[in-house]
Amino acid sequence: MNIVSLADWRRRVAELYTDIRRAADPETAWQLWRETRDELFRGHEQSPIPAERRAQYGGIPLFDYDPELRFEVDLAAPATGEVLAGEIGADGQIALRPLARTRGLAGKLGGELTLYWIEGYGGGLFLPFTDATSGNETYGGGRYVLDSIKSADLGQTDDGRLIVDFNFAYHPSCYHSEDWVYPLAPPENRLPEPVRAGERMAHSGNSNS
Repeated sequence: MNIVSLADWRRRVAELYTDIRRAADPETAWQLWRETRDELFRGHEQSPIPAERRAQYGGIPLFDYDPELRFEVDLAAPATGEVLAGEIGADGQIALRPLARTRGLAGKLGGELTLYWIEGYGGGLFLPFTDATSGNETYGGGRYVLDSIKSADLGQTDDGRLIVDFNFAYHPSCYHSEDWVYPLAPPENRLPEPVRAGERMAHSGNSNS
């Protein structure tokens, strides 16, 4: 692995999410997210798209932007549940400690989600989920909204509520290539309603790509 190019990838993703948090409005931020990630996926050495497919890769399939799927949630703590452990390929194991439950999603999506803290040096927030689209319109293993150890962090409001915007939901890299191993969404983080926002599989409808 080219460590220098990996550092560049992480730097560019971190800069992207900084720009997202500073954007004038959420849809402008989403457009930037879409365009920047398309560029990275098509041309960067660390792209999860296999090298032989990148030249023909048209862009990441996304659902249309939906402002109703952006939430500012409170957190109910502490969350109950065991620490989850899983394999992440060459990086060994990851441990996810339940941190809190969201409050503010159930009215629209039929349930709440557990927010996890990634154990280990530096730590980070992690919010994976599945929903009624999983396995047919989106990856069956789930999608991520937040993974702050990878800089995917949408920030919070001035009064401390967490921003959970499903328009920024994305598939883990293992969806794109078997060379990657990432944790899947746990059963307790399944939303009963469909979340048609963020990344989708290429064959599903209602998209910008």
